[in-house]
Amino acid sequence: MSGTKRANIKSGMSVAIVLKEDQQSGKLTDGIVRDILTKSPIHPHGIKVRLMSREVGRVKVIY
Repeated sequence: MSGTKRANIKSGMSVAIVLKEDQQSGKLTDGIVRDILTKSPIHPHGIKVRLMSREVGRVKVIY
């Protein structure tokens, strides 16, 4: 599933995001979605979410 479509992401899902500070390296951070922050249905760089750990980033992988 693609992390660029808001409809694919629900609160409680397990995902991998890239944090703002990790965009250059592409390092992924795993976690559980707490909130979906992107309002538009599609975003080319990934839907922005907040994890249960309060980290914010764009979804790259949906497990």
